[in-house]
Amino acid sequence: MSRPAPISSSLDSVGRQIVDAAYRVHSQLGPGLLESVYEICLAHELRKRGLVVEIQVQMPILYDGLNLDSGLRLDLLVEGEVVVELKAVESIHPVHTAQILTYLKLSGKRLGYLINFNVTNIGDGIKRIAN
Repeated sequence: MSRPAPISSSLDSVGRQIVDAAYRVHSQLGPGLLESVYEICLAHELRKRGLVVEIQVQMPILYDGLNLDSGLRLDLLVEGEVVVELKAVESIHPVHTAQILTYLKLSGKRLGYLINFNVTNIGDGIKRIAN
């Protein structure tokens, strides 16, 4: 089985912008708010940087010839390539990581970020996931 190609430098650059924007939002707002607040603010911060951001992107599930409209939604899709799943929870659990891995698989995207804003230090709440 061959290894996937490395993540491109342009995709990595988008990822760095996402991380930097998450730091900015968290430094301004801190922990304790609803996920939806962080979603709107992070999207705004990324758009200020000139990035294309889609919020709550509907993603159908294709299974064995069936197209299921499951109500599955990506929190953010940045530049049409990077999946961002936001949380405002006490702690990240393995199921959260599995969730974004599934989103990457189903969407065909290679890079994702799981960001939990309900932490004292946002660096502890950001997880980069590459497929």
